[in-house]
Formats: sequence, C-alpha cells, structure tokens
Amino acid sequence: MDSLSRYLRIWLASARYSLVRATMFRGDLFIWASVELLWISVNVIMVAVIYSHTRSVAGWSMYEMLLLVGTSMLIQRFLMGFFWSGIFEMGRNVRSGLFDFVLAQPGDPLFMASTRKLELDGLLNAVVAAALVVYSVRKLGLHPGAGAIALYACMIACGVVIHYSALVIAMSLSFWITSSQGVEGSYFTLMEFSRLPREAFGRLTSILFVWVLPVVVVSNAPAREILHGFQPWWALGLLAATGAWLGLAVAVFRSGLRRYTSASS
Repeated sequence: MDSLSRYLRIWLASARYSLVRATMFRGDLFIWASVELLWISVNVIMVAVIYSHTRSVAGWSMYEMLLLVGTSMLIQRFLMGFFWSGIFEMGRNVRSGLFDFVLAQPGDPLFMASTRKLELDGLLNAVVAAALVVYSVRKLGLHPGAGAIALYACMIACGVVIHYSALVIAMSLSFWITSSQGVEGSYFTLMEFSRLPREAFGRLTSILFVWVLPVVVVSNAPAREILHGFQPWWALGLLAATGAWLGLAVAVFRSGLRRYTSASS
C-alpha cells in the first residue's frame, strides 16, 4: 500500500507539471487539440459519406459504426493523453543517452518513462469521443444500466492497456536498433484497423488482426457489450489479451534495459 501511495504521489507531481506546462503554452494546446478534433471529425464524416450510399456495412448500421468509431477513438485519446509523449520520448532518450535521467528517478523505469507527461489535448478530445459514443447510443435507442456502463469502462481500460503495451514493445526496440521511426508508423497503421467491425475481416485477416494482433478486439469488445449485452467470449478474450500483452511489454522492456549502457559508457 505504501508503494502504491508513493507511485500515486509521483504521478500526481508529473500531472501537475504537465498542466502547468500546458497553461504556459496555450497556443500549442489549442493547435494540437484542434488537430485531434479535426481527425475525429474526418472519421465521422467518412462514416456519414459511406452510409449515404448503403444502409449496412458488414451487418453494422451507421450508428452502430459510429459507436465503434467513438469507442476506438476514446481508447486512442486516453493513450495519447496519458502515455504517448513519455513512451515516444523513451526511444529518443535511449538513443541519445538521456535515459540516464529516467534511471535516476525514484521509481520503476518503465513507470517513470511512460508517465512523465500528460497531453491535455488528447484528454480534452477524449470528451469528444465519449460524446460521440453517448450520441450513438441514444440514436440506437439503447439504455445501458450502471453495470453495463461499468463493464464498458473496464473494457476501455483494457483496450488502453493493450495499446500501451504494443507501443512500449515498439519503442523498446530502440534498445536494439538505431531508429524506431518506421516502427512507430507501423504501430499507428495497425491500430487504424480497430475502427473496423470484426465481420469485415476474412479468414486470413482475422487470424492476424483478431488472434495475433488484437487490434480489432480492443474496440469491438466494448462496443458489442453496449450493443448486445455481456458476451463472456469477448470479455474473456479481451482480458486474456490484456494480461498477455502487458506481460510481454514488461518482459521486452526489461530485456532491452539490460542492454542499455548509459551515456557515460
């Protein structure tokens, strides 16, 4: 309990620093928040254009698809808000030797590296993504109870952990390779598939994007829970994927950390 309290105090200190930094550079905050909002708007407009020509895509109606897109965006905005900057800088700091600064801090290196900064623009647009989910649910005439909402929130958290783990694995490759820029681009390309329904994938692509890389599960599982109620297969699959990916991320990071020789070597 004391350890948990200590890490909470460390995180709160980092959060306060990030908020102060954001208020000092309000122009940057406004620009990046606008870019994030524009990206969400483009995805919503794309769905509207597609459904102006058809009533169903892979068995999903327009508002069901908007619910799926909003869920995917919500997970990604939480990832961007809470973890993206710290993990992204980790790869650059490993190459420059500045990762020594992380190792000197009073906490687990992975925790310290990935929670150094909050991005307020991502968290602000998480509200927009949540509003899109609520709008879609109301248009579908659904009335989820408190239990369903709590389960949906837990599934969203699992999705964030899976995204976080995949990003940690990608950036941990900096311990072995000179540049991880291509890896970063590949990560975002793969995560684009999370906005597609499970039924849109064929047999071979399902093996890759559902079973090997759970980019479809992270958004489809919580969206289906709202649409169709509790589905044990999806919930258990998401939980198992969360544990497996987090464990793999920690193992890869620690293995890479043993290779790090610091700036003074």
